[in-house]
Amino acid sequence: MKRLFSILAITGLMTFGNVQAQDADTTQVTAPETEQVVDTTATEEEAAVVATEENVVEEETTFTQGMKKRFIEGGPGFMGIVLICLILGLAIAIERIIYLNLSTTNTKKLISEVETALNSGGVNAAKEVARNTSGPVASIFYQGLDRYSHGLDSAEKSIVAYGGVQMGQLEKNVSWISLFIALAPMLGFMGTVIGMIEAFDQIQSAGSMEPSLVAGGIKVALLTTVFGLIVAIILQIFYNYITAKIDSIVNDMEDASISLVDMLSDYSKK
Repeated sequence: MKRLFSILAITGLMTFGNVQAQDADTTQVTAPETEQVVDTTATEEEAAVVATEENVVEEETTFTQGMKKRFIEGGPGFMGIVLICLILGLAIAIERIIYLNLSTTNTKKLISEVETALNSGGVNAAKEVARNTSGPVASIFYQGLDRYSHGLDSAEKSIVAYGGVQMGQLEKNVSWISLFIALAPMLGFMGTVIGMIEAFDQIQSAGSMEPSLVAGGIKVALLTTVFGLIVAIILQIFYNYITAKIDSIVNDMEDASISLVDMLSDYSKK
């Protein structure tokens, strides 16, 4: 009986020891694997963060760098001429916008001041008010008042004639903007046609139709058209604003001229 208990005890101790040893080995093996998994996960997260940052940087610089790259790929010939059209058109447009904004006058206030001066101090007082006010409307008022001494008909003719002069000043150089609007896409189309001709020359020289052989020439040809259209769109926006501004000032000039003629007519009856 004692031997039986001894054998069972020894067997139990050996079995328990083997289980503990296996658990220890498993723990030792699992720990590095766990650390490796953690390290792999951390590396993937870092790579994802770096990729995200690179994508953000690319999104921030894609448009400007892409435009510069495409412009350079288009070639200096037609691209340079299209760029000159854009620069000259913008220069004229900005000059016209500044001039038109300075030419804008509060016509209601000017009419009220001229009428008050005319009724209180006569034609000379009204001329002084018009002289001290800037803008084409004030210049027309001054010319009409200055010719009033020759009669109402003479003053009215002077207002109409000087109104035409002022309208010509407002529309000065605007035709050049419309020229650049038409010229830029034409140059782009011309570059496209020339690029296509060069591409077909390459096909003829090679004796075979390979996409890689003509892709570069066709891409350059299309880039000239794209930039020509972009220039035309930009200048067209400025042109429409300028023409709308000119129409507004001309309408104010016409309304103010009618009011001045009415004031002089009423003044002559006194």
